[in-house]
Amino acid sequence: MKVQKILFVIALLTFSFVSCTSAEKDPSQLVGDLDVTIDTLATGLENPWGLEFLPDGRILIVERPGRLRIWEDGQLHSEPVPGLPEIWAHGQGGLLDVVMHPDYDQNQWLYFAYSAPGPGGGNTAIGRGKLQDHQIVEFEQLFHGYPSSSGGAHFGSRIVFDSENYLFTTIGDRGVMNDAQNIENHRGTVLRMYDDGTVPQDNPFVNEPGAMPEIWSYGHRNIQGMVIHPETGDLWTHEHGPKGGDEINVVFKGENYGWPLATYGINYNGTVITQDTTLPGKVDPVLHWTPSIAPCGLDIVTSDKYPQWKGNLLVGALAGQHIHRVVIEGRKVVETEKLLQGFARFRAIRQGPDGYIYVLTESPGLFVRLVPLEE
Repeated sequence: MKVQKILFVIALLTFSFVSCTSAEKDPSQLVGDLDVTIDTLATGLENPWGLEFLPDGRILIVERPGRLRIWEDGQLHSEPVPGLPEIWAHGQGGLLDVVMHPDYDQNQWLYFAYSAPGPGGGNTAIGRGKLQDHQIVEFEQLFHGYPSSSGGAHFGSRIVFDSENYLFTTIGDRGVMNDAQNIENHRGTVLRMYDDGTVPQDNPFVNEPGAMPEIWSYGHRNIQGMVIHPETGDLWTHEHGPKGGDEINVVFKGENYGWPLATYGINYNGTVITQDTTLPGKVDPVLHWTPSIAPCGLDIVTSDKYPQWKGNLLVGALAGQHIHRVVIEGRKVVETEKLLQGFARFRAIRQGPDGYIYVLTESPGLFVRLVPLEE
């Protein structure tokens, strides 16, 4: 496949750091060879982590410290939406994702991933509520990860629904790496539930004594990107490695993804975690990055607005400060490319219902849209 390159021209980027901006294209914010312009929709966000597109055109944005914001008619509302439960904003934890129920038009449920307090600290939780008159009502917690701890690392977390309305979410290893191999806790896992938080009886470990019944797969370090492939139904994820060894995986029922028994990464102090990068009975990644890019946010391009990217994965990179475009054929990676290198720390990437790609970044905290210039 011949790839049309997009080179980031940092000299042409300027930003005015105000609370919000209009949705008009700024001609000074150009990317590369004039294929795409960056349309800045809002600035001044604090650790934005996730976004969702409501049917009425409003866009929800969650900020990790615990705020739900609304972007509407070209402006970011100054006041956050009240009505969420207590958010345990600790370390990497906080308010981490928001998605609509697939039948939102009928039931109005919004689902939230957040860290909630628990015995001895807290852990990742899933809850749902309804947005009415600029507040969340009828909120209920559906799930709380076990065990809670005082640590501030590796909460996950993303939420996706599949075509049968099963809810998938993630919890990182919470900084206790060996627990990712122990299915008697939720650390280092992908979880599968019904939309009310109850456990499907065909989950892989439902009948195993002591196992957490919500677990769908395990042996993960910290997944912060997840998407259902719109054509195949495959569940694609990416996860942070330690120093090196970030991964993209296709996640299957009951499988062990190896962390920390097999990894391409090493400890941050340079010591070896394991000599093994692959092991029998463990699923190998379809792609790994060394050095780390710190992946966060993931989507698959289906829009005709970006024909050169159609069918590709777009991965946000925090440490790498770019968008990583990943060309896949089936379940194999055939090509990759770095886009917008040096722009910012990319936290979330979503294709909107209008076909445009929307992005949240931190340092600086921006909400932007990528718009093809031929429009």
